[in-house]
Amino acid sequence: MLSILIPVYNYKIHVLVHEIHKQCIVNNIDFEILCIDDDSANFKEENKIINDLPYCHYYLSDKNSGRTSTRNKLANKAIYDWLLFLDADVIPVNSNFISNYTSNLNSKFNVIFGGISYQDINQINHKFRHKYGKKREEKSALKRNLKSYQYVTSGNFIIQKKTFFETNFEEDVNFYGMDVFFSYQLFIKKIKVLHIENPVYHLGLETDEVFFKKSLKAVESRKKFLVDSEQIEKISPLVSAYKILERYHLLQIVILIFKILEPFLKKRILSKKPNLFCFDIYRLGYICTLK
Repeated sequence: MLSILIPVYNYKIHVLVHEIHKQCIVNNIDFEILCIDDDSANFKEENKIINDLPYCHYYLSDKNSGRTSTRNKLANKAIYDWLLFLDADVIPVNSNFISNYTSNLNSKFNVIFGGISYQDINQINHKFRHKYGKKREEKSALKRNLKSYQYVTSGNFIIQKKTFFETNFEEDVNFYGMDVFFSYQLFIKKIKVLHIENPVYHLGLETDEVFFKKSLKAVESRKKFLVDSEQIEKISPLVSAYKILERYHLLQIVILIFKILEPFLKKRILSKKPNLFCFDIYRLGYICTLK
């Protein structure tokens, strides 16, 4: 019934796998848990313990290929028609996580997103990342269903195998911000999407500096791969704002203002009290500067 697929890179996954395994056994379903380690430098020996669990397999890759390629490999190995993708650095919020998904598998939807949550933390170098997660990513199913293609996060979702391959990334496409690319594929191909209340905690938070740099890489990816795509503005508010500026020939003015304000904006973003509005303005200014 269910293939649970977890790409792994430098993260301990035995706690996650044990919890998912326990829930599957309790629910008496046919399942498998497949993990592929993308040539990690750490935790390989610790993670091998999951091979001792029934229906669980931990594979090692001989080279680092990226999460997209790893997900492709996992999907090709899967024997069931429903694929539950989980990031390695998550843990279910509730003990009925698996049953919440399986109870919706006979619905008319091809993809079901469970959502993401963030535990309270008090770490100085994660304040921006944590605030962004709480304010922008942690949304109720009700709000996510109002804009079902805009609130797509690929760290916790279930999808029919045929739909995965229909919307799958090409092997040579590997860039930051792939959730928007995935969301666009679902939207443009009119794939039926459902959001439910079935969150996982995102545990492996990057430092603020790392997250800031990755966010800019994601902006570069949108400009390079998606900015000219049909109806992309319905999926990405950032691209929508950029195209409005472009339409009214305001890009050069925005670039000039951004160059003046850039140090101030970055300081506010990475401060003890991160300002997400400044982050939005920074990303808009940044995408305008990209060729």
